[in-house]
Amino acid sequence: MHRQTDDPAAPGPQLPGAGIPLPDPAAIDPAILGALLARHGWHRTGGPGGRYARWTPPGGGAGLLVPQDQRFPECADLLAEALATLSVSPAPYAREVLLGMAALSDEVRWERLAPGSGSVVARWVAQEQLRGAARAMLSAAALGSCGRAGYYGSRYRGHTERFLGEALLGPAPEGRRLAAFLPVSVGRGPVITLHRALRAARDATDHRRDTGGVEAFDAAVAFGVCHELVQALIALVHEGGGIRITVDWSPGAGPPPGCPVRPGPVEFTPGDLPALADAAQRYVRGEPSLPVRVTGAVVRLHRERPGGGVVRLRVISGADVEQVRIALGDDDYRVAGQAHLMNLPVRISGRLESRGGFRRLTGARGVVPLPTGEAEAEEPSPPRRPAGPARPGEAGPR
Repeated sequence: MHRQTDDPAAPGPQLPGAGIPLPDPAAIDPAILGALLARHGWHRTGGPGGRYARWTPPGGGAGLLVPQDQRFPECADLLAEALATLSVSPAPYAREVLLGMAALSDEVRWERLAPGSGSVVARWVAQEQLRGAARAMLSAAALGSCGRAGYYGSRYRGHTERFLGEALLGPAPEGRRLAAFLPVSVGRGPVITLHRALRAARDATDHRRDTGGVEAFDAAVAFGVCHELVQALIALVHEGGGIRITVDWSPGAGPPPGCPVRPGPVEFTPGDLPALADAAQRYVRGEPSLPVRVTGAVVRLHRERPGGGVVRLRVISGADVEQVRIALGDDDYRVAGQAHLMNLPVRISGRLESRGGFRRLTGARGVVPLPTGEAEAEEPSPPRRPAGPARPGEAGPR
């Protein structure tokens, strides 16, 4: 589960309604605070150079006096006053500045382009839809950081859940806008992947609309575009009438190597839906089954008549999925049943089918029970091929 900003409060001064501690004024870098204020629409209105700056919020309201140098004698007091002012402000931008100060984080922001409905129920539904689609997009970015593929199905789900568990989603007022904060400490790979994939998806969509060709979507897999990312885009555009997505790097960590300092926003509109829908289907059709040799524990057996049956395996190694279903012949089914009764893992070779989300092993053969110690000593899943340019008609490295 992703961390929401209404989790139970942690000890110490709190950001109201966020469940996270306010930053320690003595530990704040004024330059980072100034960068976050500028990012969220505040305007610097003056102040002696090198000493302090006055910041005015968008739309007017209580301003802030922020020191420019930590050596300024009243630095800690001014920063504490700035935090207090931000913490009582009802504006979302104030809350987002505080969330950005709470941890060294990259930010991803979604903004719907169509006006929202005035209905309370409609606003609540829009909020949930925006959160769900945004979470799906972050999950797709985490998948892309594991290895390139056009369609992942149920592969790498443990990795994506751990990544989402570190993401902090801000409020989604009226379902119009949402910000996610991704701590730099957990790794920037998914955010870098998302930044590149969004631009590749935009270019591929433009190519599809201009020429009718789909080869650009094949090549875009090398940049992290996949079925799961395209489906998230479809949900965002279909429900919101268009979406603008912005990635901003942590001002404290700076941009990752090879990435622009200030990436521009990427927009998708309802006119892009046919191209995106075609790409989503193409990615599923193009992803092949995988030859694997899986080691796992039998957790369920089922057969309706003699002559074989179906087992469910909890995967220990050999495939990047948590469980697979396998249809076995009579002899192999009997071996799997005995291994289950003796609480022993088994090793099975076959093909992991893309149809159904890589949850099924076909052509299974050679069911062999293993001593527990041997299973625990098994090496992890085979290394993934590094991402490289995709050839036309190829859905990226497998």
